[in-house]
Amino acid sequence: HVQLVESGGGSVQAGGSLELACIVSGLTFAEYDMAWYRQAPGNECELVSTIGTDDSTFYADSVKGRFSISRDLPAYSLYLQMNSLRPEDTGIYFCASAATAFAINSLPGYWGQGTQVTVS
Repeated sequence: HVQLVESGGGSVQAGGSLELACIVSGLTFAEYDMAWYRQAPGNECELVSTIGTDDSTFYADSVKGRFSISRDLPAYSLYLQMNSLRPEDTGIYFCASAATAFAINSLPGYWGQGTQVTVS
C-alpha cells in the first residue's frame, strides 16, 4: 500500500530555514505528481507547492521565492526547502501524491501524516 512519511518539521525563529522530507513507498515515484500542502490553526488546508513528473513546479504566491520543492527519484524522496520563514508559515505540512500515475489534476490522492512547523 502507499505510504508517505514526512520529517523535518520543528520550531524556528522568523527568518530561519527548515527542510522537510517525505519518503514515499508503494508506488512508482517517478510516475506521480507530488505536492506539499499545509494547514494553519483554524484555516483550511492550502496548496503550497507541486512538482510534476516532468519536474515542472508550482508555488503558492505566499511562498514564491522563499520555498523550493525538489525530488530525489532513486531515494523515493520529496523535499521542501523553506527559507526566510515567517510566523504565517506556521502549520502542519503534508506531503501528497497524485491519485493516479501520469494523470493531470490528480492531486491530492495519497497523504502523509503531516509534520508540524512552528515559526515564532
